[in-house]
Amino acid sequence: MTAQLFTPVELGGVMLPNRIVVSPMCQYSAIDGSAQPWHQVHYGMLAMSGAGLLCLQGTHVEGEGRITQGCLGLYSEENEAAIKSIVDWARAWMPGVKLGIQLAHAGRKASAQRPWKGGGPLTGADAPDLPWTTVSAPAIPYDARWHTPVALDAAGLKRVKQAFVDATRRSARLGFDIVELHGAHGYLLSQFLSPISNRRGDAYGGTADKRRRFPLEVFEACREVWPAGKAMGMRLSCVEWVEGGVTIEDTIETARQLKALGCDFIDASSGGNAAAQKIPVAPGYHVEFAARIRKEAGIKTWAVGIITEPEQAERIIASGEADCTAHARAFLLDPRWGWNAARALGVETPPLPLPAVRATTILPFKPQPQMARAAD
Repeated sequence: MTAQLFTPVELGGVMLPNRIVVSPMCQYSAIDGSAQPWHQVHYGMLAMSGAGLLCLQGTHVEGEGRITQGCLGLYSEENEAAIKSIVDWARAWMPGVKLGIQLAHAGRKASAQRPWKGGGPLTGADAPDLPWTTVSAPAIPYDARWHTPVALDAAGLKRVKQAFVDATRRSARLGFDIVELHGAHGYLLSQFLSPISNRRGDAYGGTADKRRRFPLEVFEACREVWPAGKAMGMRLSCVEWVEGGVTIEDTIETARQLKALGCDFIDASSGGNAAAQKIPVAPGYHVEFAARIRKEAGIKTWAVGIITEPEQAERIIASGEADCTAHARAFLLDPRWGWNAARALGVETPPLPLPAVRATTILPFKPQPQMARAAD
């Protein structure tokens, strides 16, 4: 019998050939939000990984919403043109590959250093025009040493929602099959969902339903402009691993309400919104959350979090705990993880299709001196 990991699955009208997803992974190598040759090589390689879906990294809907100066964006014509080169390149090398994109806004966790520079908040010592102003639900910083954000007022809420809508429209023009909104890891939509970070006293804070209001409004507005035959989902931090934070019961109800708005899947993750979190990291440590959401909210789920072995992924799908398994580390360590998983599980796979590009294809980018990390 064919391994369940390699059976097709439909997400909102998009048929994936198998249940394997290359999870969004930030590369911190963009310039002014625009993709560079690194991204073309990286995603061209992963397009041939054997995964049913390749999802581009967190792509920010505003310049001020980027985690770092090197984060990818989709808020300008230049950003869109650069990502088009990535999409065209990936599909040239792997015709028919299914592509997704994760749209994000970092909120109070924006204006940060790249990980290899420590990952903390930017300071004026980094450059005269840094750090930039961050925003959040209320003016509560992520931690004592982080910037105090500006609380989004009515105009700010409208602007951010429109930025998500505009990026969704750009994603449709670019031909992505799936859009995932980032509502996890302590970024802006997650900040609204959490009782830790959202202590507003208006219609967008206080009770759980009021905390959900802005993320749900953003999702609904994006869903309205996203093609009906394509999938849209949301990544959620199912629990926050601190007392008084989001619980799995909160997240199940959020998933129910998202489903009613046309959400096709929940990417079940956790944490990221509190510096004091204590995460019990272990292989498959989010799977139980994906399973509960799938059963209790009646929506398809992705399981993420240290799923590195083909047999482990197969057990998750075969047991009905999730509809897809999403992998990050596994594909960084083995860019052909999908094909090797098929071999390990005894699944016959078709030969790779002949690429639609020639070896003489020239990268559609001009080298820029800012690419040197030491110059950041």
